Amino acid sequence: MKLSQLAAKPTLIEIALDDAETIAEHGEPLTFHTWDRQPLDVFMRLAVAQQNDQSGMLDIIRTMMLDEDGKEIISADTMLPTGVLIRAIGKLTDTLGK
Repeated sequence: MKLSQLAAKPTLIEIALDDAETIAEHGEPLTFHTWDRQPLDVFMRLAVAQQNDQSGMLDIIRTMMLDEDGKEIISADTMLPTGVLIRAIGKLTDTLGK
């Protein structure tokens, strides 16, 4: 197979927080979206930030946690509850590794 066959424009994919704790707290899974492909610089900045810069990691994650229209969920004025945010970050980083 040629690498050119794998190249494609990024598309939004849905990610579900469907763990027992989330369902117990909210009565149903919570969903958000992200791009199925991330630019390499975003992936590399995230890897470095996870080790050295927690606040920088949130700035990167903010650009990756999107609604169904591709707009950022977290902004200067809005934030998720801490428990949900931590689970979403975990699910997002797990998804990127696949």
